[in-house]
This record gives sequence, structure tokens and C-alpha cells, in this order.
Amino acid sequence: MTPILKQFGERAAESITPEELERWLNDQAENRGWAPATKNRYVALLKLTYRLAEKNGKVRFNPARLLRMRKENNARVRFLNQFAPLKTKLDYLNDCPDEESRLRAVITKNYPEHLPEFDIALNTGIRPSEQYGLTRDRVDLTRKIITIPKSKNGTTRHIPLNSLAVAAFKALQQRSPDRAGPVFVTMVGEPLHGYKHWFEPAVGEAGVRDFTWYCLRHTFASRLVMAGVDLRTVAELMGHQQIQMTMRYAHLAPAHTSAAVERLVANASPA
Repeated sequence: MTPILKQFGERAAESITPEELERWLNDQAENRGWAPATKNRYVALLKLTYRLAEKNGKVRFNPARLLRMRKENNARVRFLNQFAPLKTKLDYLNDCPDEESRLRAVITKNYPEHLPEFDIALNTGIRPSEQYGLTRDRVDLTRKIITIPKSKNGTTRHIPLNSLAVAAFKALQQRSPDRAGPVFVTMVGEPLHGYKHWFEPAVGEAGVRDFTWYCLRHTFASRLVMAGVDLRTVAELMGHQQIQMTMRYAHLAPAHTSAAVERLVANASPA
């Protein structure tokens, strides 16, 4: 809402035209490098604002009604080590041949206090909002499970922890004595609200192209599929309500698909 208010906050709501809204959205998308999904969130917010204004008798004309959502490409999959990292002039990265080793080296050198966050995201597939809203009472290291009381889909979900994730959580426990407080805190115990302030510079220095924090979630799912885990189980671990969301990773299981078409050979005619 802040950028919208900065642009239109002094205007009477009914004086703003659909053309002005569309022009501003397009300018913002170009100047700030918005993805279609980002622009759609702004369109949705404008539509909701005017719809509430109409409902409460504040406006009679709704310019946002004519705004159209852009088609989003939700099939994009980007995972670690998918590509070779960019060339670097940093000596300490010369012995790091792939994207993950590069990224780990940068985080270890420049942001070592954030390495547990990275490992937990990579080994659980947890959503960013779930991760940074997590409190210690929701992490059971004895049973090796995280409980998310209200996930993106509105339901409770449980995330199992492997040994690497458990080790990362144990490292974080030493920072805060509050057993019901936030899991992710600074070295002096202040709550962390996100990752951009350190992760984006780390990605840039590592020479990893077109990679965001959410790609760690893609990496989690991709590696499960490539390790032979079935898609139904991957969907459960990712918290997907519909298997179609998980199908974007299906092409990463070549052994499975190769075995499927090889069955035709057994039924082939001797001729």
C-alpha cells in the first residue's frame, strides 16, 4: 500500500482514471523489475480497496474494476547447481565449482550467523513466511518435526526434520533463552523478519544467476524427485493441496519415466 499512497494518496479516489492506474502499474513493473505475479498483487490490492469503498458508500465509480490481471508462469523451477556459476575474480571462490559451494562459501565468510537459516530452508522446503514466523515451541527436536498451525492453505501442517535441519535448529537455540520466542533472531536476540538484507548480496557475490530465496524451496523439491521420492510424498512435504503444483518437478525423475517407456519393450512383437 505504501507505494500506492505515495503516488495517489493526495487524490480523490473517484478522480483517478483506469488509464492512470494502468500507466503507473506498467511504469513500476518496468522500473522495479516486477514479475507478473508482483504486478497482480498490486492490482488485487487496488481492486479490494475500491471494492470496500463501494461497499461502504465512499465511492460510486471504481476505476480498478477495469484493471486486468496478467498471466502468471507458476511452472518455473530454479534449483541450486542447475547452472554453472558466473566467472569470479574472488580468490576464495576459485575452488568452488558449483552454485551451492559458491553460495555456502560466501555465506560462511560474510554472513556466518545466517548459515542455519540457509540450511533449514534447503532441508525442509519451508515457505519463507512460515520460516520467519516460526516460534521455538513449534519446533520439536525430539520428534524431529515442525508444526505450522496455519499454513498458506489455512490448515495445520507438519514438516519433518532431517539431521542437517536438526543441527541447524540446535545452533539457533543458543541465541535466545525464550522457549516460546522466535526461532530466527540476530546474534543479540533481536527477531529477524526476513533474508533479503543478506541473501541477495550473497547471491550476487557468489555469481549465482536468477536465484531467489524461494528457489531454495524449489531445490528441496527437485532434489527429492531426483533422489527417487514419489510425487505424492513430495506434494505432502511441500504442503501442496493439489498434485498439479508438484507436477512441475516430474521431469526431474528421468529414471522413472525411462522405466515406464521401457515396459513397452517387454510387450513388443518378436518380429
